[in-house]
This record gives sequence, structure tokens and C-alpha cells, in this order.
Amino acid sequence: MSQASYIQDMLSDSASDQATGPSEVASFYAHTNILLTGGAGFLGKLLTERILRSCPEVSTLFLLLRAKKGKSPQERFAELFDDLIFDRLKKEKPGFARKVRLIEGDVGEIGLGLAPEQRELLRTTNIVIHGAATVRFDESVRIATKINVRGTKEMLILAKEMPNLRAFVHISTAYSNCVRESIDEKFYPPPIDSDKLLDLVEILDDASLEHLTPVLLGKYPNTYVFTKAVAEDVIRRNSHSLPACIVRPSIVIATYKEPIAGWIDNVYGPTGVVLGAAIGLLRTLHCDPEGIADIIPADFVVNNIIVAAWDIAEARTTNVNNADSSKNPETDEPPIYNVVSSCQKPFRWGELMRHIEKYGLQIPSMMCMWYYCFKLNKYESVHKIYVIFLHLLPALIVDSVARIIGREPMLWKAYKKIHKFSAVISYFATRQWRFSNNGVLRLSAKLNPADQNQFKLNMKDFNWEEFNYNSVRGGRVYLLKDPLDTIPKAVVRYARLQIAHYAIVTVMGGIIFWLLWTLVRFLGSW
Repeated sequence: MSQASYIQDMLSDSASDQATGPSEVASFYAHTNILLTGGAGFLGKLLTERILRSCPEVSTLFLLLRAKKGKSPQERFAELFDDLIFDRLKKEKPGFARKVRLIEGDVGEIGLGLAPEQRELLRTTNIVIHGAATVRFDESVRIATKINVRGTKEMLILAKEMPNLRAFVHISTAYSNCVRESIDEKFYPPPIDSDKLLDLVEILDDASLEHLTPVLLGKYPNTYVFTKAVAEDVIRRNSHSLPACIVRPSIVIATYKEPIAGWIDNVYGPTGVVLGAAIGLLRTLHCDPEGIADIIPADFVVNNIIVAAWDIAEARTTNVNNADSSKNPETDEPPIYNVVSSCQKPFRWGELMRHIEKYGLQIPSMMCMWYYCFKLNKYESVHKIYVIFLHLLPALIVDSVARIIGREPMLWKAYKKIHKFSAVISYFATRQWRFSNNGVLRLSAKLNPADQNQFKLNMKDFNWEEFNYNSVRGGRVYLLKDPLDTIPKAVVRYARLQIAHYAIVTVMGGIIFWLLWTLVRFLGSW
């Protein structure tokens, strides 16, 4: 099957599962102006596509974009809709482009970097979806705070200038309170007062701030979850007059069905692990195979964000004082939605890798560097032994050969990056959290039958086997850029890699056995 045929089949399967009857959610979005930050990111692209396709009567979608990686906001905006994720939108709603408008700005800047005329234009906004954030786990405290904390505060200031605002949705993370074992849909005390953190960032120089970082983080594993926790406190303290809510997704992975099955454009989290293992580069991970992998398909997250905006606006309009008001009835604070899989469809890390092996080995890629040889190790000491023999030793041998033949050694450097990445993942793969998602279930129950089919929130009918079947293919096509019509050649090549792998394992095993036998004989002769 060619890549084009595969993508068309996935689009057809997704398009066939559509709702019938009137959509209350789509009706709410009709004739509204929406401001979306982070629109060029993974979730941002999916939100843009889904809003324009499923809520086609929106008036304007403002996309706030900044310059990045040498590209201007205009260049990034022009390239955004070249992504194949928008192919279905182009087919079903060919006139969508006239509804989208670029807003040049930067959530990391004071005043969001907005020109006065653009700030004035944004006063017409009815719905704000704030998704812009730095998701780098090793980001400096200064940059992470400016974008994730101060950026959120600046967005709230802007929202208060919007006289017809109906909903403000802040996208956080389910791990913003990862220092706790049990995480409910409520606010928790922040690791530091948000204003104090902003003052520290302004007062201290880089060296002083870097020195203070371990003290600031405390038990938090990285600056991302730390600043996201503080950003939630910004929402709690500064959203009293606003119809605000928070959506907390767990680890976001590829799409389940919307707008296309198995689509992803990044190698964050488990996706990077799967990809590294699939091409034969990653061979061990410090991970409890019996632990729950709280991963969530991206389209469930997108659905929750879209529906949360509808709910908070409808609740405020209907009766701001009843139990369904736009505030949490128990705390009088903005509602929070934990978008997680572990409550309805728990899935273990070991099961994930078994699915990947089952479906991945059927369709090896031409990009594979070596035969699949991967192990989840619960104990760090065992993992480190695997690292020495399966990562570092092969890297040393391969790089030595490269130097001898006059080529640049690369494998050792690659493994340094891989080990840094895997150490980040291991924190979440060796610990267990208990989430609650009653708010999400209540939200799902409020939807009419058409919207329950169109915007799926409850995972009761979700199938991990089906998802992983498509995600393996999606990773091959969308990340490795390896079309499915290369499978016959890849299978032949992979068989050779398998022979080479077991030949080397046999030789190395024989050498180790000979060395041990020689050592035993030597000791026995004493």
C-alpha cells in the first residue's frame, strides 16, 4: 500500500464515524471569535483543524504566533496549513482559510508582544484557548517562567479587556502536581507564590538563578511541571471575574481517529521511546513494566478542550449560581478536568511494548539501524548494566571503527542525548499516580447524543489494540517519513539485520564464555 493510499484510508475511516443530528457544541461556536495560542504546536494544529472542520460557522480564528527558528510569524503561518493533517479540512471545508487570521505576538514577552492595533482587535474575542508553553523539560527557570507563568498572567490581563468573553480555557498538564500520589480535579498549593517567582526571575542574574534552581524545584523533576504548577496558581488567583477552566491532559500521544488515525509530528515522551526502540537504537529503559502508562490520544484532549469552553459558557449563561455554574460548586474556583486514560482504560507499560512489538515487527522500516532488541527494566541497577553492554560498548566499538576508516564518530554522542531523554521519561515510567476524572465524565454526560459521538470524552469504548495498530503505522509514515510501499524491501533488509544481530550475539556470548572458562581454569590451578 502506498503512503497516499494509507492516508486516504485513514481519512475515510475517520470521516465515516460522524455524528448525525444537531450539535449543541458547534452551535455555541457559531459566529464567535476564537483566540488560540500555541496554534503551531502538536495540539494547536489539531485544535485549529478540529474547530474549523467541526464548528464551521465560527467567525474568526485568531492564531497568535511568534518568530521561531529563524522563521517569521508570517512564514510559520504560511507553512502551517501545508501539513497533511489539514487535508481532510481542505476537502470538507474548502473556504476555511478566510476565517483564520494571524496575530503576531509572543506569550513570553510583557504585553504578549502585541501591537496596539492587534490588541484592540482581540477585544472582539469570545473564546480564548491558551495552549502556548515551553514543553522542554530541561528549559531554564527563567525562560520557562516567562512563557509558562508570566505568559499565562498576561493572557488573563488580555482576557479581562474582552467585553464579550464567554470562555477561557487554560491547557495545563496532569503532572503539574506530580509530587503528589493522588491528584484530583482541584487546585493544590503551588511550590512557590507566582508573584514571588516572577520577582525572582526579574531580580536575579542567570548564574544566581541557575544556582537557585534545585532549591526552587524541590521535589519537582523539571522546570516544565514546576512552572505549570505555578501557572495554575496564576489562574486561581487572577480569574475571579472570568469564565475560566483548566484542562489537564496526561502524556499526549498520537491521534486515535480524528482527523486521521495514528497521526503525530513529534518524538516527545513514549513516542520517542517507541521510535528509538523500533529503529534499533534504544535497547533499554528504566521503567516498571507493570506500572500504568497514563497516556492519552491527542483527539481526546482536543475534544475535552473544545467541550470545556462550551460547558463553562453555557453554565454561566444558564444560571451562574446553581451547581452547574462556571465555578467548581465545591470550591467556587474554576473547574479543572483531568484528561487521563487510567480511570477508564488503564494500560501498562509492558502491554504497550508488547503491542509495539506485535505490530511493529510486521512492518519494519528502511530507517532501521539494527534489529529490535529492547527491554524495560524496573530496577535502575539492572538498567545501567544494560546501558553499558547494549549502548556504550557498541557505541565505543562502532565509533572506533569510524575513526579508523576516517569517518566522524557519532554513536557515542547520540547515546548521550538518548540517555538524557530516557532519564526524563524514567521519572514518569517508574512512579504511579492515582487520578480522578469525574469532571470529564460529568462533561461527557451533559452532551447530547450527536455531540457524544462527535466529541468523544469518555474512553469506555476505546480500544488500545486498535490504537497501537494505527500508531505504529503512523510513526512509520509521519515520523520516519517511510511510506508503507517500502515494506517488502524493508522486510528483506530487516531479515539481514536479524541474522547479523544473532551472529554477533553468538560470537560475543562465545567470547564471554571462553573468558569465564579461562578465568575458572586459572583460578582452579592455584
